[in-house]
Amino acid sequence: MSDPVVPSGAALWWSGARPRTLVAAIVPVAVGAATAVGASSDAQWWRAGAALVVALALQVGVNYANDYSDGIRGADGRDRTGPLRLVGSGLVSAQVVKRAAIGAFSVAGVLGALLALVVGPELFVVGVCCLIAGWAYTGGPRPYGYRGLGEVFVFVFFGLVATIGTNYALSEELDGLAASAGAVVGLWATALLVINNLRDIPGDTAAGKITLAVRLGDARTRRLFAVLQVLAMAVAVIITVMTGRFAAAALVGLPFAVQAVRAVRRGAVGVELVAVLGATGRVQLIAGLSMALGIALSG
Repeated sequence: MSDPVVPSGAALWWSGARPRTLVAAIVPVAVGAATAVGASSDAQWWRAGAALVVALALQVGVNYANDYSDGIRGADGRDRTGPLRLVGSGLVSAQVVKRAAIGAFSVAGVLGALLALVVGPELFVVGVCCLIAGWAYTGGPRPYGYRGLGEVFVFVFFGLVATIGTNYALSEELDGLAASAGAVVGLWATALLVINNLRDIPGDTAAGKITLAVRLGDARTRRLFAVLQVLAMAVAVIITVMTGRFAAAALVGLPFAVQAVRAVRRGAVGVELVAVLGATGRVQLIAGLSMALGIALSG
């Protein structure tokens, strides 16, 4: 059997950015913008583009920071299953990856500051919290991602904050629809992390990285994944019933969610869970964009 082809150059950095997770940055911005339909003028829609770049830069920054921090802590062995890690594989030095993370965070900070100058200083506070939380996930002396709190970070920042923040940047108002839709987005984003951590239970346990999956164990983590998928779809339907905005369009992604849940419940492990991670990303992308479209068209 031949050795797998190792990417180089731009392809290496793209792989290290973990592109399958970037949907977690795209969907909340789309949903947040959809909830602002009818509340903002055409002149303000450039802000949605800026918010998207901020979200993507934050996601890439978190991924590189995670790669760096896990690499120097020894949590990413060369024999790990899953996406390529730059530091853990030995292909890129830790300091270079650290500078890449800082660069991505800087892009998010600069564009976020521009939005704050236009919208209001409250966005500065939100932006600073995002940057600190992104680095402290696996970095610093007491990373909360090593204490089973990573899912909380993802739900809050890549669900509620990103969705509500996008809506606020466009409408300059706080909106209950954005908050409830952000909860749905957060559940999908959390499911992505749950699958990632389920796959990594053996390696994380050996490295002393106590994720929520390590705390719960294999069986309960699998059940949690199923609950997250069901709850996300249920909340989308409830939003439709309560507000008249067609968030239930998210059900378009239900067949893909069922496929992912079945694979997890059947006991998928290792590389099989890499495929489930991709399927989970497709659930969020298809269901999330469908929900955004449904909300926008019914606004």
